Amino acid sequence: MIEVMRFRLAAGTGDEGFRQADRTVQTELAYHEDGLLRRTTARGDAGEWVVIEVWQSEAQADASVAHRAAHPRYAEFLLMIDPASVRTDRYLTLD
Repeated sequence: MIEVMRFRLAAGTGDEGFRQADRTVQTELAYHEDGLLRRTTARGDAGEWVVIEVWQSEAQADASVAHRAAHPRYAEFLLMIDPASVRTDRYLTLD
């Protein structure tokens, strides 16, 4: 299962500060979650960002939502994102 989260940074959030928060989430939280196979973050030319995660199963991705919600590093990460701009989509892999 692939999850794609698109967003813009919150006003006053700089790219480097966000990138550091994202690295912290990736190394201290995301890659310790059961079922996460791959995670990457990218920025588009128009200021939109994307986080793409590849999971073994949708159930494992669902379980990560509760786990992350309770983690202070993830809360810091979310404060750097404009909540009105967030769009998350999931796709079932075909192989």
